[in-house]
Amino acid sequence: MTSIDADSSELPEHVRSNRAHWDAMADRWVAAGERSWAHNEPSWGVFHVSQSEVPLLPDDVDGLDVIELGCGTAYVSAWLARRGARPVGIDNSAAQLATARRLQAEHGLEFPLLHGNAEHVPYPDASFDLAVSEYGAAIWCDPDVWIPEAARLLRPGGRLAFLCNSVVSMLCAPDDENDPPTERMLRPQRGMHRIAWPEGAVEFHLGHSDMIRLLHASGFEVEDMIEIFAPDDAPDSAFAYAPAGWSRQWPIEEVWKARRV
Repeated sequence: MTSIDADSSELPEHVRSNRAHWDAMADRWVAAGERSWAHNEPSWGVFHVSQSEVPLLPDDVDGLDVIELGCGTAYVSAWLARRGARPVGIDNSAAQLATARRLQAEHGLEFPLLHGNAEHVPYPDASFDLAVSEYGAAIWCDPDVWIPEAARLLRPGGRLAFLCNSVVSMLCAPDDENDPPTERMLRPQRGMHRIAWPEGAVEFHLGHSDMIRLLHASGFEVEDMIEIFAPDDAPDSAFAYAPAGWSRQWPIEEVWKARRV
């Protein structure tokens, strides 16, 4: 694991807050990381919807240079490496990356892991064919910074694919993230951007029109947006913010896919 943040005091406030948050809770994600590394077939989101139903990744990634922005325990990079891609993972949490490094050794997979802020990645322009984030940078980094950075990192024609909470789920989310979403909107969509949670974590969410405009302004052409609902037979997820009953009626997550022009 390589650290690229020599002086964390120079990092933006939300990056420092989220680093402390994720280092403190990284042990809660060890078992989930181990399960995902043990599976060869990608699945997405809190209900583990299959890649065949939610095609976040391209059909063929063999030979592609990939940057995973906010890789956590790096299971997405592991799935990509097994399919012939050349992934690089970057994450804000050294504790999460320690789990990723251990799982690399256990599974015999090696690829670079960087400890740093995914809003500023230490690679030259046009270094990658694909940028991907399942949560990660997609919600924990400022979109006005990380999306243009993803565009900088991608070669012309390269793809960006990311999964985040749905807009409607965030509009219905109580201030306590341990409470389930309501069936009415609790916060305005107009001006939605930065959401600071009581425990100190900071997330970023945009409405659909704002996201489309930002992607276009950053040099992307939007190719698809897939809303994810809970499968009909799904039990409640392990996350209080995503009860199955609610998530069968309204999308709990969404996947964005865009091409660098």
